Amino acid sequence: MQLTKATQPTMYFIGVTTTKSSIMKVFPEWAKVLGIDAVMKGIDIAIHEKPEVYREVVDFIKNDPLSLGALVTTHKIDLYNAAKDMFDYLDPYAQAFGELSSISKLDSQLRGHAKDPITCGLAMEAFIPKDYWKNTGAEVFIMGAGGSAISMGAYLMQERFKGNYPSKIIIANRSQPRLTEIENIFKTLDPGGIKFEYYLTPEPGQNDEVLSRVKPGSLIVNATGLGKDRPGSPLTDDAVFPKNALVWEINYRGDLKFMHQALAQKEQQNLHVEDGWIYFVHGWTQVIAEVFHLDIAPVFDELDKVAQKFRA
Repeated sequence: MQLTKATQPTMYFIGVTTTKSSIMKVFPEWAKVLGIDAVMKGIDIAIHEKPEVYREVVDFIKNDPLSLGALVTTHKIDLYNAAKDMFDYLDPYAQAFGELSSISKLDSQLRGHAKDPITCGLAMEAFIPKDYWKNTGAEVFIMGAGGSAISMGAYLMQERFKGNYPSKIIIANRSQPRLTEIENIFKTLDPGGIKFEYYLTPEPGQNDEVLSRVKPGSLIVNATGLGKDRPGSPLTDDAVFPKNALVWEINYRGDLKFMHQALAQKEQQNLHVEDGWIYFVHGWTQVIAEVFHLDIAPVFDELDKVAQKFRA
């Protein structure tokens, strides 16, 4: 990790394998559409790095004048835990969920936002029909208990959806601390009318067992990171998706094994299979809006169209 003083306005991508992301090709074209003179640089950090590494990155961005901000992926929770005291402002979502995906500056303040409850909601609205939960009684099964899973739950449990909640939200994760953390967060958000189940699934096949009990028509999500920065899937090839399920692979790059497992059963089980592309576009544009203080909504469709040209 090399942190070099910026010589022109710079936004950073804090991730694991940032050079492989489409954003490195997309951002210069988006900058033209948005009329901003800036560059994008990646900062690669190993998963679950030492706190001092996260603090070094935050300190660099905070004190380098032309370093304007960053999008954080994979490290949302670890970075928050390591460096939350270094921020002058943390938005309510960041404080409530103990994570942040956006670093920006405004009026000499270093600001942290958790944008995922907004971006994952926009992504879900793109493929989940209106009043879907009310009309089907379906459940949600999320594999993974990190920032994306927390954000999905927060979106689904909003007061404005009263009468249209999933009948059950099921979370499975391979480590107990994150599972306990998400359970505690969901208890504070619980609007009533939703059942919750939490499963510790460190061994291959355990997620398959949970999946076998999920209702037809349910939303099945891979929010583990497997299939993106690390190869593989949270399911084995023996797993069977419920009939009529909505299957969401929130990644758009990597081996995407989970998505291919679903595609192999698409016809037989009548599945709707969605990748993470629109999530990627919403995620980036929301943070870019924060870093450069822009209104993205009027040009979102144009930005999506530009980005599609670089899709693998």
